[in-house]
Amino acid sequence: MPRWFFPLLIISVIIIVFETYAFQTVKVLTKNRIIRYGWLLIGAVAYLNFFYVIFSSDRSSGQTRQFQWAVGILLLVLLPKLIMVLFMLGEDVVRWVKRGISFFSTEETKSLEGRRKFISQLALGLAAIPFASLLYGIFKGKYNYKVLKYQLSFKDLPEAFDGFTITQITDIHSGSFDNKEKISYGVDLINQQESDVILFTGDIVNNFAHEMNDWIAVFSQLKAPMGKYSILGNHDYGDYSTWKSKEDKVANFEAIKNIHPTIGFDLLLNEHRYLEKEGQKIALVGVENWGKGFNKAGDLKKASEGVNQEDFKILMSHDPSHWEYKVKKDDFNYQLTLSGHTHGLQFGIEIPGFFRWSPSQYVYKQWAGLYEEMGRYINVNRGFGYHAFPGRVGIWPEITVIELKKA
Repeated sequence: MPRWFFPLLIISVIIIVFETYAFQTVKVLTKNRIIRYGWLLIGAVAYLNFFYVIFSSDRSSGQTRQFQWAVGILLLVLLPKLIMVLFMLGEDVVRWVKRGISFFSTEETKSLEGRRKFISQLALGLAAIPFASLLYGIFKGKYNYKVLKYQLSFKDLPEAFDGFTITQITDIHSGSFDNKEKISYGVDLINQQESDVILFTGDIVNNFAHEMNDWIAVFSQLKAPMGKYSILGNHDYGDYSTWKSKEDKVANFEAIKNIHPTIGFDLLLNEHRYLEKEGQKIALVGVENWGKGFNKAGDLKKASEGVNQEDFKILMSHDPSHWEYKVKKDDFNYQLTLSGHTHGLQFGIEIPGFFRWSPSQYVYKQWAGLYEEMGRYINVNRGFGYHAFPGRVGIWPEITVIELKKA
């Protein structure tokens, strides 16, 4: 018996129970058979399409747009139903508790049916919110670029760099792009910031170097007077695809590294550069990917060889878990770290100064935005592109601008 049989059986039982419960809402609201069975048919198509893509996909093709759309369609079906199931389950729990307290309930059946219909209507109305949000995220939200600006003060910043500006972008994921006009708009928006340097913190592709072919001319237009610098992310190593040979994987990796100079970026592979201004300098340190549970090619010590401890340092490290587990307590003192990787899971709620939530926060302590501990900062950029889910809901694509000030 195949190893996948029992896991698939368990998943199937969960789906059947979930869908049966969600169907109760529709049964309460309408007796129209076309609507009822149409509801079931849409769900069945979404599930079948998803599993078909999963089991028929060729691992050598990496993550395809077909997979992304299968995920998007499934979420469009599942999330609204989840809202409905939670409401109906809550209503059932209340009803069961009441019956448990008073076994011989005198409540009329008609009253129970009326309440259940009201709850069903309320659940359906609220379920429309995530459905509409997902639709917007798929067709508009993934290109809803936001420029976020921060001003950070440091006592040990050289005087010449007072007012120095950095534009950070990350997680391009060019293999997911489908609209050249929107991408060109995003690149223009980066240039409009007129920062001194542009720093890219990894994941230029999903898997393959050729994913960037159609976008080289677009990203070559990025300009910064004091240079453009970049590092690698976990997706740049080709670890999420099946390769015919080790040589093919190595060749793809070399081609990905070569993309960076082709579009005018100086790729830092566990190394550093000094940025000089008016006879003073700051160190720009770039490590390869280091992530908890991911590739740990990043070598902070090697990248910092030749850098003095008293130098002001900007560290580029793709995965914020590197800062959490290695960087923030390092005695060498990396004053500012720039990361990406999380995308904020491309789904969440952010009300500036009031409330922030994303499933990403249960995986990463630093999941989006600016954080400070012990006088050291990390900015986790939400990403320029998108991956897996073909959209963004509440967590918009980001261009970060940081101005350094002398305290």
